Amino acid sequence: MTAEGRQRIDKWLFFARVVKSRSLAARLAQAGRVRVNRNKIDQASHMVRPGDVLTITLDRRILIYRILDAGERRGPATEARLLFEDLTPPAPPAADPALQPLRERGAGRPTKKERRALDDWKGEE
Repeated sequence: MTAEGRQRIDKWLFFARVVKSRSLAARLAQAGRVRVNRNKIDQASHMVRPGDVLTITLDRRILIYRILDAGERRGPATEARLLFEDLTPPAPPAADPALQPLRERGAGRPTKKERRALDDWKGEE
């Protein structure tokens, strides 16, 4: 950690348990998948400080974190959660199965149960 609580972005991502290793954190930053205060960065050595807002693009999700503190080490998850405030909006709720359209009986392809009943009725094996 340097003066004023500043820290390299790759170290902070590793300490906050966003990624599994520091080299993955460096690759994430160099690929331009991390924004600091809405500015895209491309260096793993970019310095961040408490109060900065990070937008991190991972495979299937986007994380928005406000940095609360610089990390000292990669500790347990409870310690890592103290480093940031999660500003990520909640995921939209999954579709309610009760609202799914129902197939009327006899419409479309037969189900496995209906096919077996047809085979029994026809006398086929």
